[in-house]
Amino acid sequence: MVKAAIKGDDEAFLEMMKAYKIDLYKTALAFLRNEGDALEAVQEVTFRAYKGIRSVREASYVKTWLIRIMINYCNDVLKKRKRVVFDEVILYSEGRIENHDGLEIRDAMKGLDDRSREILAMKYFQDLKISEIATALNHPEGTIKTWLNRALKALREKLGENGGGYRV
Repeated sequence: MVKAAIKGDDEAFLEMMKAYKIDLYKTALAFLRNEGDALEAVQEVTFRAYKGIRSVREASYVKTWLIRIMINYCNDVLKKRKRVVFDEVILYSEGRIENHDGLEIRDAMKGLDDRSREILAMKYFQDLKISEIATALNHPEGTIKTWLNRALKALREKLGENGGGYRV
């Protein structure tokens, strides 16, 4: 299916996007923290993927390629927003009651640099392997492991500052 999509088969492309839309949505939601923005991100990434599908050289890396497009899009949106602060009152009033633990982890991740958020999202939200992350970011696996360790350490420190006694 992916190979057909790369060759220009529109039906195969639609099937491929259906197969990965949940992963893309989860990634967008992890970064943007808003259902509407996440849905818009999936639409935009679908468009970008359609424009660039012929540039994919290896069909087995299409998921990593799509996630990378999503992460880049989300980072662009976040830079435009210049850090919108969570408001727990709004979260509760909109009927999306979040688990307190989830809020602390999201707040802690929000305080991390872009690369750390990106690495953690790819590893833990998308369950990508170190080798897949290395391919997506075009860096050696050793570098990715170092960045991941630093990101986890920074996240632990942020959670410690917030009084959360969580093991990450």
